[in-house]
Amino acid sequence: IGSNSKAFTATALAMMDADKKISLDDKVTKWIPSFKLENKAAGEQAIIRDLLCHRLGFQTFQGDFTYWTSNLSRQEVIEKMSLIKATFPFRTKWGYTNAGFVVAGEIIPKATGFLWEDYLKEKIFTPLGMSNTLALSKDFPNAPNKCSAHTMADGKLIKIPFCSIDNLAAAGSIGSSVNDMSHWVMAQLNRGKYNDQQVIPAAAIAQTLLPHSILGNGGHLYNSGHFSLYGLGWMLEEYCGKKIVSHTGGVNGFVTSVTLLPEEKLGIIVFTNTDQNNFYEALKWEIADAYLGKPYRDYSKVYLGFYTQQKNENEKKKKKM
Repeated sequence: IGSNSKAFTATALAMMDADKKISLDDKVTKWIPSFKLENKAAGEQAIIRDLLCHRLGFQTFQGDFTYWTSNLSRQEVIEKMSLIKATFPFRTKWGYTNAGFVVAGEIIPKATGFLWEDYLKEKIFTPLGMSNTLALSKDFPNAPNKCSAHTMADGKLIKIPFCSIDNLAAAGSIGSSVNDMSHWVMAQLNRGKYNDQQVIPAAAIAQTLLPHSILGNGGHLYNSGHFSLYGLGWMLEEYCGKKIVSHTGGVNGFVTSVTLLPEEKLGIIVFTNTDQNNFYEALKWEIADAYLGKPYRDYSKVYLGFYTQQKNENEKKKKKM
């Protein structure tokens, strides 16, 4: 599910906050004394929330692909963050930073004694009945029930290996199913309750949905949207007068989307096993519009147009090289 893992990491830390094991306002160095950033003052002042809402000052993906599918340990990823000069001053801009979530995930064992993957299984997966969900990519090849990763190469769809990203686990390594994720979504839409059990404290859900970072003014292909924000592991926006809580995820061979319309008690989960498609976004908007009684729009056709245009532009650039 790629970066849809981020909401699990943020929720886990918010649960720990609700249980008074940590405070989301704790400085990162309280739990990881070795944590540093190239901007010394930023490293000293950074709090857990900064990690979970992408406001460390890095540009989106800055440095991230240095770590992607590498053999670096989580600790080495954290250490190498300190060597990257952030593009922006601390807390002035939103910049999507996978490594920040790696740091956040490593706070969990410091405060609870559980590894990130074990804490999620104990506190979230098992209570929610998510029996087909795996926290680490190393376990995917031996899973009895799985789909294969695919990509496009020379105009053909090809099967590729699962990528190994457990050094970035808290940012994107979880594998799941639509059925399992429906349990997660139902808990999110019911203030943390699932099957009449309070699995996640309502206060923890509220923390993750609190706006922390400004992405922009919002907007949409056809209908109104007036703001775009980021909470803790979730995108937050307004669409046709409704609050939308969502995130997407992409790893080698897979792109996914998870979308909540809390006022409508609606959850939309779209998983695909090729990394070269926009269907995961197109279908989401088709369903949302249908549910809200909006006119039919052929989003698949529109997104295909975007994809084709980008593909043609990339091919022109290759010919010039």
